[in-house]
Amino acid sequence: MEHKKIIITTDLEKTYVMGSEKIHALRNLTLSIDVNEYVALMGPSGSGKSTLMNLLGCLDTPTSGDYVLNGEVVSQMNDGELAKIRNKEIGFVFQTFNLLPRISSLDNVALPLVYGGWSSKDRNTRAREVLEMVGLGDRVDHKPNELSGGQRQRVAIARALVGNPSIILADEPTGNLDTKTSVEIMAIFEKIHNAGNTVILVTHEPDIAEHAHRIVRLRDGLLESDLKNTNIILASDPQHNYNIK
Repeated sequence: MEHKKIIITTDLEKTYVMGSEKIHALRNLTLSIDVNEYVALMGPSGSGKSTLMNLLGCLDTPTSGDYVLNGEVVSQMNDGELAKIRNKEIGFVFQTFNLLPRISSLDNVALPLVYGGWSSKDRNTRAREVLEMVGLGDRVDHKPNELSGGQRQRVAIARALVGNPSIILADEPTGNLDTKTSVEIMAIFEKIHNAGNTVILVTHEPDIAEHAHRIVRLRDGLLESDLKNTNIILASDPQHNYNIK
């Protein structure tokens, strides 16, 4: 059975010009990702994985090549068109959480829906729903500085999920967390994937990448390897003995 492709890149290139020097951050990258795949992007510093994440997340445009996201050619879009696609198709989770410090968890999570034109009542209802989903139904009124690192990342994941995006794009989501909390966060990504979402995880940590079902490695802007993961770690496995909601 043929799976529907949510991402198709063909000969994707990204070149940065710095003075008289050209930096080839990505070269001839051809990659496709199916709906509901769970993919880890790996590579050393300078490999091009952050550049690729920015292109896949519609935060930047390629120098050349094509990118089709959920049936739409986004490689030629302008900044305004890319912003609309981002808001509709992609939920971002960052290593540094990127929460607004002066507002509550609920308001942080509801914020993307403001740009989607949702009413205040509907925004709050949906934000509560996703906070419950990540185990923070009792923390809706807490501000980020009243939460632990793991709780802040759960708020960030809820914010990424709130608009029902096609793809969750997570950049080093456990980079600032201890081992126990990292496992709890990876269990949430597992639940998100099991619910039908496409998950793309950018990480340099092999043990985090092992949660994904497919591992794509970059080196010097080129695709080094693209392999199915036969050693998937299940964060929700009872052997971890963690209390994951």
